[in-house]
Amino acid sequence: MSQIQHTVCLIDDDKIYQFTAKKMLEATGMTKDIRSFYDGSEAIAFFSGENSKDPENLPDVIFLDINMPIMNGWEFLEEYEKIRNHFPKSMALYVVSSSVDDADIRRSRQYNSVTDYIVKPITRMRYQELLEGIGSVS
Repeated sequence: MSQIQHTVCLIDDDKIYQFTAKKMLEATGMTKDIRSFYDGSEAIAFFSGENSKDPENLPDVIFLDINMPIMNGWEFLEEYEKIRNHFPKSMALYVVSSSVDDADIRRSRQYNSVTDYIVKPITRMRYQELLEGIGSVS
């Protein structure tokens, strides 16, 4: 039996994080496509465009950093919350940050679109667990 293959979206300005995250996600054997954005505005432009009308173009899971230039993760979430109900499918969204501040964790839980808050670094095993759990996300 083959594993389910997921489309993943990484939103993070750190090119090293993006590189290592891609390698670890690919190593799970559970990804078919990994799309990268380096700030929230790039990602919102994608999610607001024509691409968002076709479920095949949308990711199954989003990993969102908080601290980014131009449009940070909080600003992205504000915009994403406004448009997410128009998508033809639901997506898991994980806030991924090196911050262990309880205020950030609490703030992330105020957004209906956020599945969970994860503290960096993330291991390959953790990515695999998250990808395996996607089928149970509503």
